[in-house]
Parts: sequence; structure tokens; C-alpha cells
Amino acid sequence: MDLPTLWFFIVGFFFVGYFVLDGFDFGVGMSLPFLGKDDTDRRVLINTIGPVWDLNETWVIVAGAALFAAFPEWYATLFSGFYLALLLILLALIVRGVSFEYRHQGSSSRWKAWFDGMIVVGSAVPALLWGVAFANIVQGVPLDAGHNYTGTLFDLLNPYGLLGGLTTLLLFFTHGVVFVALKTEGELRERARKLAVRAGVLTIVVAAVFLVWTNLAFGGVASWILAALAAVVLIASVLSTVRGADRLAFGLTAATIGLAVLSLFMALFPNVMPASNDPANSLTIANASSTPYTLTVMSWVALCAIPLVLVYQGWTYWVFRKRVTRAHITAAEAAH
Repeated sequence: MDLPTLWFFIVGFFFVGYFVLDGFDFGVGMSLPFLGKDDTDRRVLINTIGPVWDLNETWVIVAGAALFAAFPEWYATLFSGFYLALLLILLALIVRGVSFEYRHQGSSSRWKAWFDGMIVVGSAVPALLWGVAFANIVQGVPLDAGHNYTGTLFDLLNPYGLLGGLTTLLLFFTHGVVFVALKTEGELRERARKLAVRAGVLTIVVAAVFLVWTNLAFGGVASWILAALAAVVLIASVLSTVRGADRLAFGLTAATIGLAVLSLFMALFPNVMPASNDPANSLTIANASSTPYTLTVMSWVALCAIPLVLVYQGWTYWVFRKRVTRAHITAAEAAH
């Protein structure tokens, strides 16, 4: 495997990490109207991701930086052509982050309801638009001879792109609700399990349609295998939730996201940005990558840095492994 191909899959690894980790953040945020019967429930939900959401979000920065350094042509075409969609994602992430920090600053129900709504929107918009973006990358977009995107934001909102967005929206929602079941106790945990099963069944149907469409149109043997594995693992996750095996169910939804993203990358390979209007304008791993020297230096840095990042991430989750309960919230209120 040459260095450009290696870095294609390293970039894929970073996006897998981002979608797995920030994906359940998005799901928890979107679950507020469904699981938060009162303010205490909503505080429990927010506190399940409170210590880790900002750390999870840094994975997209790492993924973007790796993309910029390893494939500058791909980065330039993607971020200039999709800038409106990416700007909407950025604004939604900002709104969500601000809402986490400012929700508790006011005591009125109207104040909290306003920020709760922004958390929901700030979680749903990225969950939808990331799927739209990646679906369009796989499908191909119109590019000129200089590899510039010649379409508009509305061209990205085509049936295949919207189906990709709906798939990630539902997958992240299910992933997040399973995480709530893993991190809470009592009635809230039971409601999360029931919602995870209902959402999981719907996700299986929508994701199956999207992955079959993807592989019939753009896939090969490897992407078909990965897509089939993703489907089997997602079904196993729903069955695990029915049995009450929350830890296993969460691991399986994480594996589902990883396999689905890898399936998309294999369907894309060896392109990085196909041109739908003229294949000669397509960006490939070969013509979009940095110089061998740059990729060599980056490989040594990644070899040293990635294990440290994984160890730190794992340590963080171990420190904050305890469940969050309504009793913790009421005790904190009494202390103040």
C-alpha cells in the first residue's frame, strides 16, 4: 500500500472516530423532546455527555487537518464547493456548544426551553448535513477542469443525498438513545430502551435502502461486504437493546457507524471527489495527494500521536464511566 492510499484510509479512520463519538452526542441532543419529560430528565440527558462532548468534537478538527495536509486538492474542492453546507454545520455546532454552557445560567422555564430547542437543532442539522455531504461525495458532483465545484447548495439536496442525510440522522439518533440507556437508571433508562428499539427498526430500513442504493450504483465487493456487516451488526444492536444488554448494544451501534463509513470510503475508492459531469475532472487519491515527503513526515507523526489520542480518550471515558441519575441532579440542586 502506497502512502496516498494509506492516508486515504487514515482520513477515513478520523471520520469514523468523529461520527462514532460525536454521533451519540448528536443523538442525545436530538432525544431531549422524546425522553425529557421534565427539566430534571433533560438535565440528566445533557449531563450524560457533559464531560465528553467537546472532546468528541475535536475529532472533526483532526479529520479536517489530516485532509488538508494529506490531500490539499480534495480539501480545497470540498471546502470551497460545500462551504454553505459546512458553514451551516459549523453554526449549528456553535449554537449547540453555547446552549450547553448557557442553559443553566437562567432559572426560568422559558430560558431553558429556548436553549433546549437550540440543542436539538444544533444536533439535528449536523447529523443530517454530514450524511448529505458524504452521500454527494460518493455520488459525484459537477467539477470543472480546475476541480472547482460548479453546482449550488440545492444541487446537493438531491434524493440520494437527502437519503444519506436521513440515514445518518436516524443512525446517530439511535446511537445516542442507546447511550442514554447505558448511562442512566430507572424509568428514564427504560424509556430510552423502548425508544432505541423503535428508532433502531426504522434506522435498519432506511440505512438498508441507502447502502443498497450506494453499492448498486457505486460499490464493489469490499463495500458490499462492509455494508452487509453494518446491517447485521445494526440488527444485533437492536436485539441487544431488547435483551437489556446496553453496553453491547452501544458497542454494536458504534461498530455499525464505523462499518457504514468504511463502506462509503470503499465505494469512493480510488476517487476522493468524482466528477459527475466529466470523469476526466475527477479528483483521485493519486492526483489530490501531497508530496511523498509530506506524507512520510505525517505518517511518523500519526504513528506517535494516534496511540496517545486513543489512550487519552479512553482514560476520559473511564473517569466519567458512572451512570447519571435524577438523584444526582436533585442532590446538586440542594447543595446550591
